[in-house]
Amino acid sequence: MSDTDNKTTTDALTDYYRDVITLLGEDVEREGLVDTPSRAAKAMQFLTHGYGLSLEEVVNGAVFTSESDEMVLVKDIELYSLCEHHILPFIGRCHIAYLPNGKVLGLSKFARIVDMYARRLQIQEQLTLQIAQAVEEVTGAKGVAVVIEARHMCMMMRGVQKQNSSMTTSVMRGGFRENHRTRQEFLSLIK
Repeated sequence: MSDTDNKTTTDALTDYYRDVITLLGEDVEREGLVDTPSRAAKAMQFLTHGYGLSLEEVVNGAVFTSESDEMVLVKDIELYSLCEHHILPFIGRCHIAYLPNGKVLGLSKFARIVDMYARRLQIQEQLTLQIAQAVEEVTGAKGVAVVIEARHMCMMMRGVQKQNSSMTTSVMRGGFRENHRTRQEFLSLIK
């Protein structure tokens, strides 16, 4: 996004946040709220910046030839996202494993892939699938496994208001779906 497009978007979002705050019954001119519409607009742009990224851009060529064919596991990648139903945060961690097929992915790229998809309006189930598909696409792996554990503010702050609830989602592809022992090894390693 160009600087001009970014400023136009920020200005439009600022106007919307000003309207929302006013409709809630607040005075946007009071001291504590004067700059809030602008800050909220910039925060929302940051929290959803994944829309402006592509998988190719995030991976940036960091796929390397390797003879390794044993499981590679990256665990406890923290994630922050916004649920697409209420635009409230969900916060958790992601575990990713894959079975290399002649290529390995640079370590930091796993966190970047997670962030790219998490920084969009999401549901956890779709986020888990998107991450698995992305890792599979860039590595050509023989198998990919992704587990996400997260706490959802939409369930904790509103609705049923259950403070200790969490959600776990998983996607198993290739060797992790077909081979029970491989799947069990992965699940035991992330506990």
